[in-house]
Amino acid sequence: MQIIRFESDDNRIYTGCDFDNESASVFEGDIYADFFNTGKRKPIKKILTPILPSVIFCIGLNYKLHAKETGMALPKYPIVFMKNISAAAGHLDNVRIPASCVKIPEVDYEVELAVIIKKNTRNVSPETALDHVLGYTCANDISARRWQKHSGGGQWVKGKSFDTFCPFGPWIVTTDEIADPNNLDIECVLNGNTMQKSNTSDMIFSVAQIISFLSESTTLVPGTLILTGTPSGVGFARKPPVYLSPGDILETKIDKIGVLKNHVTLEKE
Repeated sequence: MQIIRFESDDNRIYTGCDFDNESASVFEGDIYADFFNTGKRKPIKKILTPILPSVIFCIGLNYKLHAKETGMALPKYPIVFMKNISAAAGHLDNVRIPASCVKIPEVDYEVELAVIIKKNTRNVSPETALDHVLGYTCANDISARRWQKHSGGGQWVKGKSFDTFCPFGPWIVTTDEIADPNNLDIECVLNGNTMQKSNTSDMIFSVAQIISFLSESTTLVPGTLILTGTPSGVGFARKPPVYLSPGDILETKIDKIGVLKNHVTLEKE
């Protein structure tokens, strides 16, 4: 099932399914608990982020070939950082280059598989971790590299948390349609050119291992969004480097999920 969240022509926000490019069938209830399909269709004026995330966890350096292109050793444990929830953006929303990132180009793309947690999750094993997942979606971990490496006091959060730096969507694909999240083709296309192309099988830590690790003595609440790392081909590792510019069109593609599309603009001062 594809779960989509949208604004309709009555200016109300709905969650639904059976999206046909113009309308969707509306849900009643809580997608993290009990909900049902009413069968009533509403026209879609704007596609929104599939959920309002309660928290955004991210995993760094989680693909073998990405670690190789950066010259870094494979991590022994998942590298965890977070994004501010205000970084969230949806399908067809603009990714805005911050005013502080204009003079020195630094804003980079990172295609990622994202996971949505559906119930309180604490101290789960890798064997049972996927039972706590509502579904999966496309995400892009937009990153300001200078801020990430030098201007954030050694922490990655600031360089990863500017507004619009976490586009995800267009919808959630539930787990019954994706039996193995670690066997999905994943791709980032910039202005029609493929920049990243891999498979989630190249992950160092599997989706189940990531959820288990994050849940150690820590409750992951419903609506937790987890970005699981990016494959090789990122802009800063290219020669010469490739950074996002105003006017760019960014497409984030994952097999069995779909295509998340965003335009790149400048922040309005």
